Amino acid sequence: MGKFRDIWDSSKDGDKREQRSFLRYFILSSFVFIVLVGFVNRNNLVRWFRSTVTIRTQRERIEFLQKEIDRIDAQLNSLKNNEDSLETFARQRFLFAEPGDDVYIDD
Repeated sequence: MGKFRDIWDSSKDGDKREQRSFLRYFILSSFVFIVLVGFVNRNNLVRWFRSTVTIRTQRERIEFLQKEIDRIDAQLNSLKNNEDSLETFARQRFLFAEPGDDVYIDD
């Protein structure tokens, strides 16, 4: 850390004045560039990170919804092709009953 502090002390430049001056300019320019790109710029690193997280979340949601669509499609095909499953589904979902059936409702 001591050498880094010495870079800013212009009294220690000696015969390497131009080199040390360039080094100071380079360090400051790099710092300003990093701050601008990382935080101030419209397309900064913070926004990029948030976008990455949002995209990942949306992809997971798409996968979940695709699985849900597949499950519902399978259930729909089952209901279309099997009358017994349609009757069972109607009884469970909509509380349908045949005359003489006992119906129990859970709340």
